[in-house]
Amino acid sequence: MAKKTGRERLFELVFFKIYDVGRSVDLEGLGVSIRADSPSPARAVAQTRRDTPASLSLPRPCVLPLEGAGYAGTVNPGAATPGPTGSGGLGSFKAEAKVYEDGVVTLCVRARLRVRLEDVGTLCASPIVGAPGGPLCVPDWEDRLFHGVLGNIATHIVDPASDPGHEVEAYLAICLLECDEGPEDYIARNRTAIATLLMGADPGEGLHEQKIAETLAAPFSYTANDVAIFDLDRCFIVDPKEGYEDILLIIENANYRLLELRSLDRLLDKRLDVAERDLLSFTRLGRAPGGAVRRKFARIQTLRFVSLFVLENLENSSKIIGDYYLGQIYGRLCALFNTDGWSRSVERRLDVLTSIYEMVKTDNAERRTLVLEIVFIVVCIILPLLQIWQALL
Repeated sequence: MAKKTGRERLFELVFFKIYDVGRSVDLEGLGVSIRADSPSPARAVAQTRRDTPASLSLPRPCVLPLEGAGYAGTVNPGAATPGPTGSGGLGSFKAEAKVYEDGVVTLCVRARLRVRLEDVGTLCASPIVGAPGGPLCVPDWEDRLFHGVLGNIATHIVDPASDPGHEVEAYLAICLLECDEGPEDYIARNRTAIATLLMGADPGEGLHEQKIAETLAAPFSYTANDVAIFDLDRCFIVDPKEGYEDILLIIENANYRLLELRSLDRLLDKRLDVAERDLLSFTRLGRAPGGAVRRKFARIQTLRFVSLFVLENLENSSKIIGDYYLGQIYGRLCALFNTDGWSRSVERRLDVLTSIYEMVKTDNAERRTLVLEIVFIVVCIILPLLQIWQALL
């Protein structure tokens, strides 16, 4: 095991956990007003020092009050009981919950700890002594808070998810608040440890230089004193002035978009399976679909329109277009998450749903036309011939 030589520094760890709870949430019915001290996301971005247009529009949530959302605790790697009460592992923890109209709940836990860089990865999954309800790690605390939030908003969810905790996205921002050298110099000196931390890899694995270079290949800096590096599940930010709130907002928005696309893709996939079975069923029987099947296809058509609206809303709310700083970061996150690929997958499924619906309509129209043609032949040709035949007899 490598010897730990780095000194303790002040870090802020920002844990995001984003849950899909249903098709939408009635925020007005929920009756929770946004706190006066919580600016809207668009305004929060516009007030920063970045070169971000004030016209930027992001989804606006309701911020929910949480019981036991802040406390001080000791984090002990690999242990559930307190260790020495030195500065390492002792920190403050606070949580915030947001509810979005599109049926998304975000839990954000922020922890300030004075630790060595090498210990950050271990501390992320270690129990917190002093947490409400006993020692538990941050992800477990977030899940506990989520179920409390879910109980408060359940009656206001439209089309609740069958398993609200199943579709979830998690992301961790590791923010270094003390750096007595240039951020590039710090990262260059600790490049192996930072790459290992971003990838969530075992420090004893010994990453290859190529993998380290790939992980650290796209840093973002706005001033000479800050830098941010992003990976699939984590990012590393160096900013002693703590001017990264807008970056955290972009991280949340990108994960929000990914979760909605994944949830929509999964829902459409399930409905397509049902539609395929029903379509094959009445095709084999050689008759038009019955009332139950027709109602299913009507619901699929409704789902298709709802999906189109959701996809359009996601695209509209995520138009962070341009070459400015936050736009570049958002583009980097979307590339890592492959949101374009998920969008194409959703669009393909919508096209298939449209094809199925058109096939059913065409089949029904052809059957009706065939029936009308038979009736026409019987009424206009066969019956007169029979009448003539009877008259001749």
